[in-house]
Amino acid sequence: MVAVCRGGRYNGAVILEVMRVLDHKGHLVAAPPDVAKPDLQRLYEGMLNVRLVDERLLKFQRQGRIGFYLTATGEEATHIGPTFALRPSDWIYPCYREIGAAFFRGYPLRTFLCQLFGNEQDPLHGRQMPVHHSSRAQNFVTISSPVGTQIPQAVGIAMGAKRLGKDDVSLVYFGDGATSTGAFHVACNMAAVDKAPVIFFCRNNGWAISTPRGAQTATPTLAQKAVAYGMPGVLVDGNDVLALVAATRQAAERARQGLGPTLIEARTYRVGAHSSSDDPLAYRDPDEPQRWSDQDPLVRYRKFLENEGLWSADQETAYRANFERTFLATLADVEKVPPLPARSTMFEDVFCKVPWQLQEQAQELEAQVARHGSQVRHS
Repeated sequence: MVAVCRGGRYNGAVILEVMRVLDHKGHLVAAPPDVAKPDLQRLYEGMLNVRLVDERLLKFQRQGRIGFYLTATGEEATHIGPTFALRPSDWIYPCYREIGAAFFRGYPLRTFLCQLFGNEQDPLHGRQMPVHHSSRAQNFVTISSPVGTQIPQAVGIAMGAKRLGKDDVSLVYFGDGATSTGAFHVACNMAAVDKAPVIFFCRNNGWAISTPRGAQTATPTLAQKAVAYGMPGVLVDGNDVLALVAATRQAAERARQGLGPTLIEARTYRVGAHSSSDDPLAYRDPDEPQRWSDQDPLVRYRKFLENEGLWSADQETAYRANFERTFLATLADVEKVPPLPARSTMFEDVFCKVPWQLQEQAQELEAQVARHGSQVRHS
């Protein structure tokens, strides 16, 4: 399923068949990957958790309780399927919307909320934008806003793992817009030459903020770009969580065997705005999201589970109720945390030993605080 020469041709270009396990009604159309029944349920719960968190926190942003937010509505399968297929020791380099991958690996909701508020217990000490998380415990590398910068970084850590004799894999997420950056092309070329154990995961939701995919490239698919670099390219239904598990497993196994990288293009759809600061009505047909409604990854997969006797309306109700209780209790706890990180954090985490210049600046700041009290502000 990872061969690059499947499918027909369009103006001489290779077109890949879309890898799919479930149709839009949740019926099997191909052999599913080997997944235990409890894990089949866990895949759905992981996707549902992302959607419920997003629904809650977008409302928070609109209420002015947080400054910025990004939702992943319609793209949840791209978080959970690939993460499930990896080992906990494998590295994940996210783009903007893959917080579900961190949650699936155990990233605490409490820590997530602290980072959004940038409070005293924010592990990033208020230095990052909201939703730009980092979790060393989950091998989930810091989200960065510049488009595509994480792609060569993921190649670097994969090359490092190879040189250390480890069989860890690095998976890097990026959008269709990032395939137009130099970082993407350089990283693909270097990874293929080095046979680095990296999976390039293009979450193609059709829009690079306001730029449609058709304005990005003339190729019918993004996966076929892999041919030029000498690696397999796989085109996957990005709203089919089982197909994503299968495709990522194959790519990871290939990487662990020393056969090098794979480029996966997961076709999905961004139902909402690019971010809470974006208005898609300015550039997108308002009826377009509705045309994708029958491909909703949660609805499709829930139908499959129901057909298999693995999910029910009662389980859905219970899960949502438990989520609501947990969310509200965690929020109440987080809102008691002092709203600003300690001043000392401005001078920490950069050098192993704080140099004299920073020590001097810290002392000067404390002197100013002692002199002027609450008139001195920091952010």
